[in-house]
Amino acid sequence: MNEQNKNSKPHEETPKTVQGDSSSWKRVLSKRWVFPAAYLAAAAIILTLVWVYQDASQKALSTQGEEQVEQSVKNTANTAESTGEEAVEVTANAQSLIWPVADDVPVTIVKPYFDETDPDTHQAAMVQYNDTFSPNLGIDLATADDAAFEVRAALSGKVTRVENHPVNGNVVEITSGNTKTVYQSLNELKVEEGAEVKQGDAIATAGRSELEKDLGNHVHFEVYEDGNLVNPVTVLPQK
Repeated sequence: MNEQNKNSKPHEETPKTVQGDSSSWKRVLSKRWVFPAAYLAAAAIILTLVWVYQDASQKALSTQGEEQVEQSVKNTANTAESTGEEAVEVTANAQSLIWPVADDVPVTIVKPYFDETDPDTHQAAMVQYNDTFSPNLGIDLATADDAAFEVRAALSGKVTRVENHPVNGNVVEITSGNTKTVYQSLNELKVEEGAEVKQGDAIATAGRSELEKDLGNHVHFEVYEDGNLVNPVTVLPQK
């Protein structure tokens, strides 16, 4: 009997699969609004992340740009302070020479520059002093009536020499970067050595010299570039 009861025990039931959770998800996903809503949410998240990234990048670039501009301004200011004289020289070199007299003064070249390449001017460009002849290193300007006139700086620069020469008369030298202009046979000097002058400033009046006393009141004008003598006419504007 007992054996029958043992043999007649019902078999254990196989565990049933719980389908509640998957059925719920299927019902949710079957709704028409689910996927559009998911897409919109994902798009909103992506756009938010892009906006945050771009904003951060723009701020970084803006800050970097401001720092670069500020540093550039500081560097420029420091350079200008440390190389003040160089800045004056650059400005002077950027200028074109003007005649060392006012535009309304009717001067003419009474003795030309001795140009080795132009034999026709050699005789007129020789300077006689006592029994010696020498080539004229500049041009000499004078008026027809032998009147004195104002002599002006042909370039902005620094007065690097003021001298009373026994033969050349009063001499003023102005250095403008790589260019040097020299004015001789002067009277009534208006500048001192070491002074800064601007182009067109009056530096003296025309006078006389022992070397070219036959020219009367005049100014002898020389130009040097990089230490080399230059014919002033080739660097001056047409008059």
